[in-house]
Amino acid sequence: MNINRELLQFYIYKKIIKKKQSEKILEDSARVNVPVREYMLAKEYTTDVRELPVLGDYYCMPYVEIDMLDIDKTLFDMFSFEFMKRNKLIPVWINTDGMLLVASGKPLDCSALSALSTRFVCPVDYVLVPPNQIDRYIDSIAAVISTTAALDDLNTEGDTALFSDKKGEDDGDVLEGDVVNNASVRLVDSIIKEAVPYRASDIHIEPFEKVVKVRYRIDGDLQDRAEFPINSYAAISARIKIMANMNIAERRTPQDGRIAMTIGGKEFDFRVSSLPTVFGEKFVIRVLDKTSFRFTREDLGFTEEENKLLDTMLSKPHGIILLTGPTGCGKSTTLYAFLKEVNKAEVNIVTVEDPVEYIMQGVNQTQVNVKANMTFSNALRSILRQDPDIIMIGEMRDEETADIAVRAAITGHLVFSTLHTNDAPGAILRLENMGIPDYLVSDALVGVIAQRLVKRLCPACKKRGKTNAKEMEILGIDEPISIFRPHGCQFCNGTGYKGRIAVHEMMYMNENMRNVVVNEKNLEVLRKEAGKNGMVTLFNSCRSLVLKGVTSIQELMTLNIE
Repeated sequence: MNINRELLQFYIYKKIIKKKQSEKILEDSARVNVPVREYMLAKEYTTDVRELPVLGDYYCMPYVEIDMLDIDKTLFDMFSFEFMKRNKLIPVWINTDGMLLVASGKPLDCSALSALSTRFVCPVDYVLVPPNQIDRYIDSIAAVISTTAALDDLNTEGDTALFSDKKGEDDGDVLEGDVVNNASVRLVDSIIKEAVPYRASDIHIEPFEKVVKVRYRIDGDLQDRAEFPINSYAAISARIKIMANMNIAERRTPQDGRIAMTIGGKEFDFRVSSLPTVFGEKFVIRVLDKTSFRFTREDLGFTEEENKLLDTMLSKPHGIILLTGPTGCGKSTTLYAFLKEVNKAEVNIVTVEDPVEYIMQGVNQTQVNVKANMTFSNALRSILRQDPDIIMIGEMRDEETADIAVRAAITGHLVFSTLHTNDAPGAILRLENMGIPDYLVSDALVGVIAQRLVKRLCPACKKRGKTNAKEMEILGIDEPISIFRPHGCQFCNGTGYKGRIAVHEMMYMNENMRNVVVNEKNLEVLRKEAGKNGMVTLFNSCRSLVLKGVTSIQELMTLNIE
């Protein structure tokens, strides 16, 4: 306990925490029997990036980013990747004096450090690095080793030996039984597995005239990850199709498939889409962690005021709650967070999705299957005969689905769904354009939430500076103020951003808004009335994050909303 108290005093001195917080941290950490440092990280009093340099000062251990180190990978032969990840340490190099330098993410873990000393009988010195950087480095090295070996094998064996001389009716067709190249198996596996530690949402595998490029979408942007010769692509393409249960003999039309893999003890679902291009089929693989849905409202960026309004919406026994926004803005994730809150033993929740992205215990989830005539509308009719209390519809795509959903809402069901509109008031006109009478829209709708995703500024390298004239005009201010801007460091791969956060525009349907919906068809009038009823626009929601230093003014401008 004395060590914990002493450490807290040092954190106060370094302005990591305030003095009034220290006693509560000490008391709460003792109550749950967790070390002070772990408790502070778990409760987000601080972060690894901010706290590790201070901890380094406390223990007289220098803090560095892992990309600054010239690591001798031959030392990895002494330990398994699993051991290094579990203990958060990497042997860096042995200098001319026989001193071993070790990068550690757990400086207080004596058992890990003693395990390392049993392999190296020499003096040991330590540097501190963020634990997540150690995990990412080890995963990337393992994937690169696997990828390099697979590429070498492909180049050595030659992809021409991959297939037999037998062809289908059309020249170039390939039979599944002909695919026998193990190198392609290892290469595809490594490309997919490497995407997980990099937090990639999508994998793009794109053939060009001479090379095939692999790109990962990270925090909304595509980043180059690998490149290999075009002559090996036939094997890669065939392997992906076999894994995704797609037709390897068909290369002229788009196909969809799915891959299930367990990576690091977690189950992942990879949705595969192929598209014929000039130089071959392009693949896009969506990465979904089906078993680890842990998002809360706070994680999704809902403010205290928005949570109060959301509590009112979710407490309604029936009606429709709509999420709107473009593709990829996190609508489905937000809907799952809502379902998680209302998922109780006394209610029957049924969903119809395309596809099911996350498995939720206690929720009956149905997937659209167009080939079997299992459309949204057909599935919804069957769901209504299943005695549901709450229904989630992945998307209102047509008039029939919208009509059934609205009628379900006014007959005693709580319905969640999504629409593609630019803002919350636009959802009202979209429903009316789909053939839903205005009086039914007014009766059924509980509220509409428009959503966008913006990038978070990297906490390790964001820089404060005064606003210029153009920025003052955008923010609607008369005097210069200090805002944060992206800079770029090893922690954020030089982008200046780390992660994303959602901004919301919430329109609650009170009596005044219901009357306006019936009597008014002009979108601008609807927007003004929603504003009078307390709706904060997407622009102003994002503006507040800029002023708080969470995101940048560049992200506010990319929203293209006012």
